[in-house]
Amino acid sequence: MDIGVVLQCNPPASRVVELARTAETLGFSHVWTFDSHLLWEEPFVIYSQILAATRKITVGPMVTNPATRDWTVTASLFATLNEMFGNRTVCGIGRGDSAVRVLNGKPTTLATLRESIHVIRELANGRAVEHQGSTLRFPWGADSRLECWVAAYGPKALALAGEVGDGFILQLADPDVAAWTIGAVRAAAEAAGRDPASIKICVAAPAYIGDDMAHMRDQCRWFGGMVGNHVADLVSRYGDGEGSGGSPVPKALTDYIAGRTGYDYNEHGRAGNEHTAFVPDDIVDRFCILGTPADHIARLTELAALGVDQFAVYLQHDGKAATLEAYGETVIPAIGDHVRAKS
Repeated sequence: MDIGVVLQCNPPASRVVELARTAETLGFSHVWTFDSHLLWEEPFVIYSQILAATRKITVGPMVTNPATRDWTVTASLFATLNEMFGNRTVCGIGRGDSAVRVLNGKPTTLATLRESIHVIRELANGRAVEHQGSTLRFPWGADSRLECWVAAYGPKALALAGEVGDGFILQLADPDVAAWTIGAVRAAAEAAGRDPASIKICVAAPAYIGDDMAHMRDQCRWFGGMVGNHVADLVSRYGDGEGSGGSPVPKALTDYIAGRTGYDYNEHGRAGNEHTAFVPDDIVDRFCILGTPADHIARLTELAALGVDQFAVYLQHDGKAATLEAYGETVIPAIGDHVRAKS
């Protein structure tokens, strides 16, 4: 299993670059960032600096969306970075949350998401694509390579990930929910004539290494609120779980938002978010990974057995440096492949 890290583009950008450089030194494979241009600084500008300061790490948004940039611009950003730094980008993409909601917009339709993935991927892989009545291609981008990993929670979005995604991103670390979503993605891939095993699976969630569970929970409770935005959309569409008219969404994912009264995007992704008090401790424990290195290794081993290829650490808490170092020194070596010098 690869281990990535998810950063916010808070100023100073040099701090983001330094965290990324440290992550590579400690053995992390990917650096992802939020992509919400009003709440934080522009990630693609920062990616260029991260790539210049590192040698191997892959960068990308978790996640971008089809609404806030022209799709050809998004493809050009990736292809340009690939030309400059040797194909070290990945496109995490979904229907949209904070980047569009802060502008009083709505997430795009799944049809729009599907079309955008096609346009972005074709252009950023050096191929021609039909778009808006013309055949388009980057004459300078023939060597660019880009995978598109689809973030999803609901049944239809999970099906889309299986049908067209190079990877699937689940933003929570509950093994039961992971098993359900991974199964749905793989079933959709098989129904579409694809090899289910070819789709990379990424689970992303806050991880905090320490021994003060109350403090760690409070630092990571914001994540349940963030996930709750997507779950609220699912409940409005499918009902509130298995007991509600045969809803395909498991109650394990939906029950906890009963106390949700609203959400302030000014506090999006921030520890201490006052609008996430409705998130109970057991949800924080299930959705995040908290505790000793042994606790993290145990959960990651469980996720790996479900087919998860990468765990991406959301690092939005006050234990950034200690958690990064503990992962590099203890967790990553424990879950990696062990090759014997002599047998």
